[in-house]
Amino acid sequence: MDFYLKDEGIRTSFEFGQLNIASDEHHGFRPYQLMVSSIAGCSLSVYRKILDKQRIKYEDIKLTAEVTRNNDEANRIEKVKLHYVVKGYRLNQDKLAKNLEVARKNCSMVQSVKDSIEIEETIECIELS
Repeated sequence: MDFYLKDEGIRTSFEFGQLNIASDEHHGFRPYQLMVSSIAGCSLSVYRKILDKQRIKYEDIKLTAEVTRNNDEANRIEKVKLHYVVKGYRLNQDKLAKNLEVARKNCSMVQSVKDSIEIEETIECIELS
């Protein structure tokens, strides 16, 4: 990966496209947003693969990330709370929760930060009729 310093921040390119990183949201994604997005995106992707592999049917999954930062220590990320909302028919909340534990163990981003950032996961099921 190559990164280039620009007046307004940093730029890099990947197969999918260009990524702008900046401390000002008007010029690019803030580094903490990218960190949290990596954790949330990886976690949800692994979770979906597990559910699909087990043929667990769902209509939709929404993941909300709540971030706690420490202003006294370089505004570091201390905690990321991931709240999953799974919508579907005849959902088994216990099975969905157990699969979330499996996803946590197999998410490379969660495993990469587990000793420095607290990751808390909760799940809510919405039964559709």
